[in-house]
Amino acid sequence: MVPALLALIFLGLPLLALLIKAPWDRLWQVLTSPTSLDALRLSLTTASAATLVAFIIGVPLAWLLARQEFVGRKFARALVTVPLVLPPVVGGIALLLAFGRRGIVGQYLDQWFGITLPFTTPGVVVAEAFVAMPFLIITVEGALRSLDGRFEDAAATLGASRLTIFRRVTLPLIAPSLIAGAVLTFARALGEFGATITFAGNLPGVTQTLPLAVYVGLEGDPAEAVALSLVLLAVSVTVLVVLRDKWLRTGASA
Repeated sequence: MVPALLALIFLGLPLLALLIKAPWDRLWQVLTSPTSLDALRLSLTTASAATLVAFIIGVPLAWLLARQEFVGRKFARALVTVPLVLPPVVGGIALLLAFGRRGIVGQYLDQWFGITLPFTTPGVVVAEAFVAMPFLIITVEGALRSLDGRFEDAAATLGASRLTIFRRVTLPLIAPSLIAGAVLTFARALGEFGATITFAGNLPGVTQTLPLAVYVGLEGDPAEAVALSLVLLAVSVTVLVVLRDKWLRTGASA
């Protein structure tokens, strides 16, 4: 019991200190400032976009890792987990070397299509998706690997195509895991700092998300940084609570 209590204190004390030290007398002023509103809007927009990107390209990869045997599958699975342990700043440097204007891919995006990702809002989405997508892939892959295949086999015997089976049978069965993966992906993208500031910079209204605004406030006005941190904490907790309730309801109905 004592170690468990110490763990709760260790996890809860910093959050309690944040609440105690928050500048409640000027909180509304900080929250309604143009910088805070722009940062909050940008954070919600880019985190949502990063989650969507993770769904579009991450779910097929999770299915491939779970259901298909191919050469290099172990390497691919290990590659997926690298962003989880890679320091975010290193991830940002890697993104610059890949998608920067002189990067191995970015130079052609710039020359052929006029697309520049660094220090742009789409660059924020790329950075957030890079660090957050593994949460979705790992969660969905685990659900697919543990899924009872008899339902899919029954649909196949009735003449359903593989696409129809995936859309009408597989996806509904793993819906709770999809939502759980989305929760983790969105929350991770919302709090991303290192890769974002390295790859996309810290331009107010363009790439300055809420974590970056907290960093700027910490250098100038610590009270403002605490207030912005409180906003980020409130948004994160609200998103997790709301989506977790939806996940549990979906799991119960399934």
